[in-house]
Amino acid sequence: MKAMSLVGILLIIVGALVLAYQGINYTRHKDVLDVGSVHITKEDHERIPLPPILGGLALVGGVVLVVIGASNKS
Repeated sequence: MKAMSLVGILLIIVGALVLAYQGINYTRHKDVLDVGSVHITKEDHERIPLPPILGGLALVGGVVLVVIGASNKS
């Protein structure tokens, strides 16, 4: 497989994931109190939103790269 087709497949996968999840969730742990044997932590759940248009553009770009890569093979 050519590099262009591989990049296109990767863009299709990333675009589909962005459309499905529409963001990245992560948890941040903070130490609130650390005295002797007492350790208290706080969990903050945060989200980085990704717009659906970004996923759509990645998906369309991936399809275009796969088609161009396939036509160059012939």
